Amino acid sequence: MPETLMVEFGMGSSLRRGDYTEAALRAVRDALWHNSINLAELFGFDKTDMRITLDVGVQQPDKVDPEALRAVFPYGEVTVNLHSGGLDVPRPEGEGNPTMMANVALSIAFDMERADD
Repeated sequence: MPETLMVEFGMGSSLRRGDYTEAALRAVRDALWHNSINLAELFGFDKTDMRITLDVGVQQPDKVDPEALRAVFPYGEVTVNLHSGGLDVPRPEGEGNPTMMANVALSIAFDMERADD
């Protein structure tokens, strides 16, 4: 069973284009850029051993391209879970696409052996 070692959060938006995938991509990058810890090396694993779980919240999850989100990660096994969440903020003048906000939780895990003392 993989052990979760780190969880990072991010927020992204699509201001005018009405693109949930772009908002989610920005949220993923926001979460990734908060982290500079090299977990794989710290625990003696290869980066490809990472188990990454990405939970994404937007108002219309069916409009997010999970493959575009997976492509952000250069290594690791990535599972994308899309959820109803985030926020759509209508334009004050009522015209055009709302500002779409996405939230993500990015969890990093490894299959680790427990040492019995």
